[in-house]
Amino acid sequence: MKFELCAASMEAVKMAGELGFDRIELCQALEQGGLTPSAGMIEYALAFGIETHVLIRPRPGGFFYSEDDIEIIYREIINCKRLGVKGVVVGALTETGEIDAEILRKMVDLSGEMEVTFHRAFDDAIDWRKSVDLLIESGVTRVLSSGMSSSVDVGFPILKQMVAHAGSQLQIMAGGGVNAGNIYRIVKEVQPAAVHFSATVKYQLDEDSLFSESILKFDPAKANRILTAAKV
Repeated sequence: MKFELCAASMEAVKMAGELGFDRIELCQALEQGGLTPSAGMIEYALAFGIETHVLIRPRPGGFFYSEDDIEIIYREIINCKRLGVKGVVVGALTETGEIDAEILRKMVDLSGEMEVTFHRAFDDAIDWRKSVDLLIESGVTRVLSSGMSSSVDVGFPILKQMVAHAGSQLQIMAGGGVNAGNIYRIVKEVQPAAVHFSATVKYQLDEDSLFSESILKFDPAKANRILTAAKV
């Protein structure tokens, strides 16, 4: 079982290896559900040597994308391959709520030898079995899911079915609301290939500034509590 940290800051990147995470999903703007990080941030993260997968999401909101959005996604995948990252994290749906097979195949093709993770756009699709089968057919490595729900606690039954349905053909990675109170149950009962979480707390950044923002800040102690709870 692998543990993946959703890392949106250099503090998270630096601490991931020290805390014992197997890999990171690098992103930014967790407050908006995570967006593609800059090229500079990717290069900086790679220098720390931890296995790095990069989120490719050009804007917040849903996953039915315009032609311009898709062109940006393709270019970001190509850039990640050029930079030498281990994998990309992608997703796109049709207007009717199905995984866009044509776009997915192009993304997989552009990824070359990089691993491809389908992100939680999966949970916005209408038929999880059909979606899993399409991901397998398309050569995707893994899917991040909370079991078609807002959190893993609600989606627990479907996550278990997904693991059984996918078998060894697709890695199921549980994520979305993972905490110290539920991770042991996820690990023992669902038995996913990996568990993904961000271990963040709400934080007021630069509160004395006119440009102060409320952000989700990585908390190493929280991350350690979750990892420890998984192994009890």
